[in-house]
Amino acid sequence: MTVPSTRLRAWLLCALVSLALLGGCASTGNPRDPLEPINRGIYHFNDGVDNLIVKPAAEIYRGVLPQVVRTGVSNFFSNISDVIVALNNLLQGKVTQAVSDVGRIVVNTTAGLLGVIDVATEIGLEKHQEDFGQTLGYWGIGDGPYLVIPFLGPSTLRDAVGLVGDWKTSPITYVDPTRDRNALYGLWFLNRRSELLETSKILETAALDPYEFVRDAYLQRRRNLVHDGNPPPEENDIEIKIKPKPDASKKAAPFAVFADENSGVGSIIVSGEPLTPAQLESLERAASSQTPQPAIREQRAEAAPETAARTRVVRVWLPTTTR
Repeated sequence: MTVPSTRLRAWLLCALVSLALLGGCASTGNPRDPLEPINRGIYHFNDGVDNLIVKPAAEIYRGVLPQVVRTGVSNFFSNISDVIVALNNLLQGKVTQAVSDVGRIVVNTTAGLLGVIDVATEIGLEKHQEDFGQTLGYWGIGDGPYLVIPFLGPSTLRDAVGLVGDWKTSPITYVDPTRDRNALYGLWFLNRRSELLETSKILETAALDPYEFVRDAYLQRRRNLVHDGNPPPEENDIEIKIKPKPDASKKAAPFAVFADENSGVGSIIVSGEPLTPAQLESLERAASSQTPQPAIREQRAEAAPETAARTRVVRVWLPTTTR
């Protein structure tokens, strides 16, 4: 079982190096994402797999298991990840935080029943977020090109290398037999996806371009984590683009048709305001008129933006009759 695993890791590493080398010819002008065409293809592949398999499984998981069980599962894997966090805090020279992380592991593994109950947080031992990608960034190694990894999602070249370190130091990696280890990884992945169901809904409704939204949000978050929440100013700050909120003044509103017999012009007024008596009178005249000729011209106009209620006017030439 070791040989296929070694080959898989070697293949992933070669793929990442190849993607990095292809960056020059695939560049679209975004310095953070020189591999955008390739990344977009992988993103859409991942999205298809997620919609077809992973998301439905996560919804079933969330629907079957009560919240208290899912919280226990999340706490269990969080306790395991504290091993990686403690090691990386130590590698970054944050000794106090590393000691706190070790304390969390001891308390949650014993009093918290293998981490199912987060006792450490209740007694004031703060949960930290550190990994090997952050450690590399802490010591000055740049992000490298943005990457989308098959099945795993957004990353960078630096963070992809960091994933290997996280994998090698995770206690789950050394669980034997292999089927138990794979079951644990599968449960972690499914539980994690169930936690992100609401986030995916926000992505679908708020993002102008979901790919760019995920990329920019990931890069911004990683930069914030590397600098412990206080990143230095950057020349080209990441701007996350979201869909503009709908303008309430442009919602469907009552409309009416009326005719001005002096000018011979009929108008359709779309407005949120009630019709005036003059407009109602004109509407009655138009309704009692003879059969109109086909409209020969249509002109659209919009009221001045400074008006409180926007009014859209569509003018149509209609015959009018005088009595």
